[in-house]
Amino acid sequence: MNNQPVYVMRTPISSSLPKIVVAGLGGGGCNAINRMIENGMQGVTFVACNTDAQALAHNLSPNKIQLGPKSTRGLGAGGLPVVGETAAEESYRELASI
Repeated sequence: MNNQPVYVMRTPISSSLPKIVVAGLGGGGCNAINRMIENGMQGVTFVACNTDAQALAHNLSPNKIQLGPKSTRGLGAGGLPVVGETAAEESYRELASI
């Protein structure tokens, strides 16, 4: 039998709900966000992120980040991962703010 004292830490339980952010990257991710919004998903903050300015303008998300506006000039990445990577690096500050 162990006679050591037992200490119980009590931490207050937060009454606030968790904050959920869904970030859709590229055409596929942005299409997924549109589908979630169309299906009425609530309690989630949506952020659409795309190099294609025209596609981003038509996205239903109220929060949008154009990736790599200088490097892609608002055009898509053409399915090239290196172009998307460069665009994401250019927009690092905006992405980090999500």
